[in-house]
Amino acid sequence: MKPVKIGICGLGTVGSGTFNVIARNQREINARAGCDIIIEQVGARRDNPACDTSNSNVSRDVFDVVKNPNVDIVVELIGGTSIAKDLVLQAIENGKHVVTANKALIAEFGNEIFAAAEKKGVTVAFEAAVAGGIPIIKALREGLAGNKIEWLAGIINGTGNFILTEMRDKGRDFADVLQEAQDLGYAEADPTFDVEGIDAAHKLVILSSIAFGMPLQFDKVFTEGISKIEPQDVDFAEELGYSIKHLGITRQVDNGVELRVHPTMIPKKRLIANVDGVMNAVLVKGDAVGPTLYYGAGAGAEPTASSVIADIVDLARSFSGASENRVSHLGFNNDALQELTILPIEECETAYYLRMQADDKPGVLSQVTTILSESGISIEAVIQKEQHGSAQVPLILLTNRAIEKQLLQAAELIEALDAISGSVTHIRVETLA
Repeated sequence: MKPVKIGICGLGTVGSGTFNVIARNQREINARAGCDIIIEQVGARRDNPACDTSNSNVSRDVFDVVKNPNVDIVVELIGGTSIAKDLVLQAIENGKHVVTANKALIAEFGNEIFAAAEKKGVTVAFEAAVAGGIPIIKALREGLAGNKIEWLAGIINGTGNFILTEMRDKGRDFADVLQEAQDLGYAEADPTFDVEGIDAAHKLVILSSIAFGMPLQFDKVFTEGISKIEPQDVDFAEELGYSIKHLGITRQVDNGVELRVHPTMIPKKRLIANVDGVMNAVLVKGDAVGPTLYYGAGAGAEPTASSVIADIVDLARSFSGASENRVSHLGFNNDALQELTILPIEECETAYYLRMQADDKPGVLSQVTTILSESGISIEAVIQKEQHGSAQVPLILLTNRAIEKQLLQAAELIEALDAISGSVTHIRVETLA
């Protein structure tokens, strides 16, 4: 089989990692691909001291790689959604396959990109776009192909998981740990994408589309960050037997699909509750296989490069076959994709943790529980803390499952009580059973 020539666009963290792993593991990679994988050209605005490209064909214009007639696969690792989109679409137009680690690009423009690729008979591979080195795309699209996926839940942003782990283990507050995450390079100078759930939302949209066979719908995902989580909530969760994790959750129900990213309390006995630090994990429930958990490094030069190179090898193996025999981008044939309704968060159902400041006097708990009962919400557990010398005490309730709209209406009535000060904090609870 003739060599497969690739062009790497971008020599940042992932680009340099990909270059180095290919150079180091050349023999194993070629043996698995059944042909020689050759780095034909590198496109990068500047050199990266982390990799030695002195013997490589390097261009300062990434579009030179796309125009190179000898390049079979364009590996897009520049990030962003403007230049990267133009680069990928031009590569497709030139009849080249594409490998990318760009979750924002796929989540926001994947439908357009996949349509262009199908028209030209080429493939866009994106294993590295979700959960770094964890092969979750391949698992969902191929390994679980015999299952009806019921739901999945993932810790798919390492920065947020690091922050919540530190808050739990060391009692630190959010702002303090965020600063450390920035100092360690886990979080950007502008951490919005990580801590407000946008990064996780990009990844969840991709996973949901593959799980349920529907077009990508990034504009429909609900996102809520972790910046309002307080140390006391972390402590109360522990007392109740739960951990707080920033989860991406998608579930197919009778009237549509839930697609949401938010802080979630989950039982400490669940394996995913014990995924700490910057690690990622995705829990998938299939009707035939039951629950399966995928765990590993969700970011970093070489873990992500591992997924990039896996896509390159898969593409190289498929070169001798007809394009119609390749695995579809979202795992379902395009004519089988369904336009499923994405439920607004108000229509989603889950259990809730509620915390409020209540007057320390008889009858307050009865008033609160009456409002919840009249709203159709039952209570699973109650914690009422004594604070000597204080006129108010924290009141914590754990509810059974309820529609969010009902919960929010009940919370509004509770906040209007004279005996309740301030707003009611609510955190969604999932058993993931």
